[in-house]
Amino acid sequence: MIGCGGTLGFAWTAAVLAELERQGWDPRTADVLVGTSAGAELVAMLGSGIRASAIDAATDRKVAAHLSSPGAPGRMPGLPRPWLPGLGLTRAALTRRVDVLAGLAGLLPRGGGDPHWLVELGDALATRDGWTRHPATWLVAADAATGERIALGHPDAPRATLGEAIAASWAIPGWFPPVTIDGHRLLDGGAVSPTSADLLHPEIAAGRIGEVVVVAPMSSHGGAPAKGAARLERLLRHPMTRRVDREVALLRAAGARVSRIEPTRADLDAMGPNFMDAARLDDVRATARTNAPSLVTRRLKTLEPTR
Repeated sequence: MIGCGGTLGFAWTAAVLAELERQGWDPRTADVLVGTSAGAELVAMLGSGIRASAIDAATDRKVAAHLSSPGAPGRMPGLPRPWLPGLGLTRAALTRRVDVLAGLAGLLPRGGGDPHWLVELGDALATRDGWTRHPATWLVAADAATGERIALGHPDAPRATLGEAIAASWAIPGWFPPVTIDGHRLLDGGAVSPTSADLLHPEIAAGRIGEVVVVAPMSSHGGAPAKGAARLERLLRHPMTRRVDREVALLRAAGARVSRIEPTRADLDAMGPNFMDAARLDDVRATARTNAPSLVTRRLKTLEPTR
């Protein structure tokens, strides 16, 4: 499970995935790859056969082209449009079908960003049938009308090209417009859940999956103190953490062993308050690569026992 996290969350997660590979587990071998928003980019790359180390170092040609694309978003969203495409999320929050944070996201205007650089990535990665080589690569988006999460790539999901699916999973409310797939207007799945780890519950209950690795750049179990402007980021991080807490507890109660990997305090300091601030990329990468060895070792050695 790879969660949302914007530009900086992508960089931090890439370092963590590369460290998992160095310590002996290739993320490409997971039975199911589930990604949300920036995590959708990463699982699309992994599902297409690109090594985690090649993603982190940008030594793969397609990854390098994507990361250097002039179409990538800046640190602030473009001019929004006078339309509220996510009001369905707000209605769903009023009936408690989604969290309050998702309801607030539904009040954001239509984003003015251009997701074409994401569609180009998907087109570059896709196989002839329009998806990844991995048989179970799921990219999570949220239905703007209902708040229902849709795991694009799942057999029960609407059919989409890989480029459409990445753009839909990345359609941050207020930043990018919804992506319409099979009549569904889809927004960033992170608006409803940062990781959507609970989508694996049926697989665990059926005994098809016994161990889950959750990489969650937007959650911090136990809290994450901050000063100054970073306090605003923590206001967003706190409810996201609670959501991940509930999802991890659900999977453990179903019998799964769950390893949960999240940024350290030093990683958060490097990221700062704006997870789209590309000016911090070098610092985030350097800090993540320094901390990842001990972080990954500690998390993989302290897997919660099956219950």
